[in-house]
Amino acid sequence: MIYKGPSQEYLAIENINDQNLEALLEPVKSALLVLWFQEDSNSITIDGQPYSFAKDEIICLTEFHKLEEVNIKSARLIKFNRAFYCIYNHDSEVGCKGLLFFGAHNVPRMHLPKQEVEVFQTVYRMFNLELEQQDHLQLEMLQMMLKRFLILCARLYKKQNKIDLDQEQLDLIREYNYLVEQHYKELHNVADYAEMLHKSPKTLANYFKKLSAKTPLEFIKNRRMLEARRLLLEDQLSVKEVAYDLRFEDVQSFSRFFKREEGLSPVAFKKQRGINANS
Repeated sequence: MIYKGPSQEYLAIENINDQNLEALLEPVKSALLVLWFQEDSNSITIDGQPYSFAKDEIICLTEFHKLEEVNIKSARLIKFNRAFYCIYNHDSEVGCKGLLFFGAHNVPRMHLPKQEVEVFQTVYRMFNLELEQQDHLQLEMLQMMLKRFLILCARLYKKQNKIDLDQEQLDLIREYNYLVEQHYKELHNVADYAEMLHKSPKTLANYFKKLSAKTPLEFIKNRRMLEARRLLLEDQLSVKEVAYDLRFEDVQSFSRFFKREEGLSPVAFKKQRGINANS
């Protein structure tokens, strides 16, 4: 079912499979989505990388993820746009900016433990019940359900990724991730982000060491590589155009960067995926 509000609010709550992918693949401006797989043996190629998903795995995606080779046995989809619920403006409520969405890392994924399935099921059922209502409180109630679901996902993600940071430290990491998402094309040094956050690069490095094996600089590189893969998968863009879009000085420096991180050149990457390397 789909809700469309008077001010372009959009929310889709759908059960999807290989025969019913329209709601998943339909472009919606500023859309974020959550996929909750209901059966085993699902696969999606996301930004050129193949992923497999089992029953009760949950992933979070944005409008910028490029989905290909989508094979879904059964999944529940929650898809909403910024007009419906803005995670930036409401970050203090749900705490998912830079964590579930717009983080400089791979696709966020969680596995739902059996003891927590009923909680998620209840919220999802409430979504569907509220979509059937037609009163003046419907939008507010649907936003409350979404907020609850995102909070549950954020808690689960933090627990399963063993994030050993206090709230202040975690908020700083999330803000760093979000700033990288906003400025990765033009700002490539950790010091630039540290200055915006009023912290030293060393402080950021210490926080990241608690979070993962990746350094703050690696998060920037990962985000640039993610966008490079996305752009190279577009038939109409040449390697030179991708290098220009990502603010590299020239094609050679972009090619060196890409090959160092990916293990093959941008031209070889395009050819490997059946895309005209001269396009």
